[in-house]
Amino acid sequence: MKNAVLADQVAPLLEDLAALYEDLHQHPELSFQEERTAGIAAQRLRDLGYEVTEGVGRTGVVAVLDNGPGPTLLIRADMDALPVTEETGLPYASTQTGVDPDGATVGVTHACGHDMHVTWLIGAAAVLAEDRDSWSGRLMFVVQPAEELAEGADAMIADGLFERFGKPDVCLGQHLAPAPAGWILYRGGPTMAATDSVKLTLHGRGGHGSTPEMTVDPAILAASTIMKLQTITSREKAAADLAVVTVGTVRVGTKENVISDRAELGINIRTFSERVRQDVLASIERIAHGESHSCGSPRDPDIETIHAFPALVNDPEATARVSAVFTEHFGEGRCMEGPQALGSEDFGAFATAAGCPSVFWFVGGHDADHWLQAFAANRLAEEVPYNHSPKFAPVQDPTIRTGVETLVLAALEWAGKSA
Repeated sequence: MKNAVLADQVAPLLEDLAALYEDLHQHPELSFQEERTAGIAAQRLRDLGYEVTEGVGRTGVVAVLDNGPGPTLLIRADMDALPVTEETGLPYASTQTGVDPDGATVGVTHACGHDMHVTWLIGAAAVLAEDRDSWSGRLMFVVQPAEELAEGADAMIADGLFERFGKPDVCLGQHLAPAPAGWILYRGGPTMAATDSVKLTLHGRGGHGSTPEMTVDPAILAASTIMKLQTITSREKAAADLAVVTVGTVRVGTKENVISDRAELGINIRTFSERVRQDVLASIERIAHGESHSCGSPRDPDIETIHAFPALVNDPEATARVSAVFTEHFGEGRCMEGPQALGSEDFGAFATAAGCPSVFWFVGGHDADHWLQAFAANRLAEEVPYNHSPKFAPVQDPTIRTGVETLVLAALEWAGKSA
């Protein structure tokens, strides 16, 4: 399939795909609650001639298309949204709310681009189903739930994904990025960080705010622990050992004149090396125990793992194959090696479980002129909303077209050639 042919095949789909994207964006659903999104994706794929199974890993969708002898390709998009209230001002902005795992009512939006991921997948599925003369083999499109919880890929695998639908020869996936729309970023080897989220409960002895000497104040304990945690990366790790430790939530007390009996910290750790990961986790445990002891805590802290992603590692040879096809199609000015990303993904679980290579790349979605101007002014942080921001939303053109084309190109590179 030549460049012009692919462009001609994608162009007639763009109006419908834009409508699909806006609909998905307006109706986001939290992890493992993606019933509407899954239903739309399933019906779309079914209408294209795929054999579709719903409810895989709770809300996941698997669509298979057999087209003669050849390799099996797993092509994945995730579909869950975030507990974030949208602030984009778009005419199709989400006004949805949902109930999070803690039972709280929260705003919900696609602040990470998973609505775009599903749109790309549907577009690629349409192109490949229409042009079966260009390839042979077996396509396995996976619409995955709960990526944001680091549970969706494992849930689908545990639900017999590969026993029921066969093991792939390669896993392919992509993610929307706050880079210029139309750009493609790729990287072989370690590409996205491992992440661990832990809940640290520090124990004090509660009492009245007028008699602090009768208490062990967990607010003070939490404050000293938070400050000490910041020394892990600044003083315990070498500069070359990439690691980030973030205390994202702090919960202490319910009233200003009551000293609570506990403090809860939500801590997130990002690393690329398993050695560094284990060192950081051990440091958090040591600091929590040490600060508790120094403050006179009546009991040891509790440390609970909330979720964990392994590092995403792209197969270098497979990445070289895919990136060469991208560069030939889009040109060197739009395709380039990207940096290691400290964001995390559970996509790698599919290839690990299947024992096959995987390639995961990034497609830019921010207005290119604005991005380049912000970069030149050293104002990317101020002017370009990053994933998970309430202001994050891509421009549709050329983002939709580019993401459909990258998936099709990668699939055709790996699929068998029809006779």
